[in-house]
Amino acid sequence: MIDKVAVVTGANQGIGFGIIKLLCKRGVKTVYLTARDEKRGTEAVKILNSEGFYPVFHQLDITNEESIKKFECYMKNRHSGIDILVNNAAVACKTFSEVTYDDAKNVINVNFNSILTIEKYIYPLLNDNARVINISSDSGHLSKLKNKYWIERLSRDDLQLKDIKDFTSWFLDSIKNNTFKKEDFTWKFLYSYVVAKIAVSAYTRVQQRQTGRGICVNSLHPGFVKTSMTKGTGLLTIEEAAEAPVYLALDADTSIRGKYIWYDKAEVDWADTSLVLNYVDEHTMK
Repeated sequence: MIDKVAVVTGANQGIGFGIIKLLCKRGVKTVYLTARDEKRGTEAVKILNSEGFYPVFHQLDITNEESIKKFECYMKNRHSGIDILVNNAAVACKTFSEVTYDDAKNVINVNFNSILTIEKYIYPLLNDNARVINISSDSGHLSKLKNKYWIERLSRDDLQLKDIKDFTSWFLDSIKNNTFKKEDFTWKFLYSYVVAKIAVSAYTRVQQRQTGRGICVNSLHPGFVKTSMTKGTGLLTIEEAAEAPVYLALDADTSIRGKYIWYDKAEVDWADTSLVLNYVDEHTMK
């Protein structure tokens, strides 16, 4: 038994569910399966119970500050701290190649802004030497951008949260003002998702620089996984996709921090825009 407390967001299905199952299988003592929908969350726990795994369910809507505060209070009253935090909850774009302001705002809010609220309330509960895994994507690599200004600004060693917020605001304003240019991106689809996940990967570097107490913060591309988000067209099973996140949570050397990790557990230079990382076949996603 591994005497640790783990929390996974958005874990009632998909990659999050797989991470929960593998953490339990590895013997982590207390594993919290959190989800926005209480019914789906409790059903997910029942499925795992039937397989001999016993995570704890707690309702958590990462876009709702009051929900996060309730979870914070709950954890404070029951545990001395959190050892593993996997920021997994996410949403995809409603359409593949077109982008609307409302959808873009929602995608960025769920995938990136929520991490800032989680950081505000949950990071103070992290134990010394805790591990944080921010689930990103291959779309979250800086090579998905062509805009030279943003490539240069986001790759700076002294990157700040303000830079990243300015980046997401620039994108949203371009949609709102009809000045959006597809030429600013190497991918020609899922633009809002790309922006949100680039923000996640970039902020991971900031978090690591600013987070002390031996805490490791890394971002991860879990692979092209067969989930509802990919319409079942992925290359990896949920079980296979859970391996790299759990590796970062339990096995990775503590020297791995502030990095962008590929689904095969290899470190990839996040700021190297010469890399060709077209892991997803866009034709399978349409």
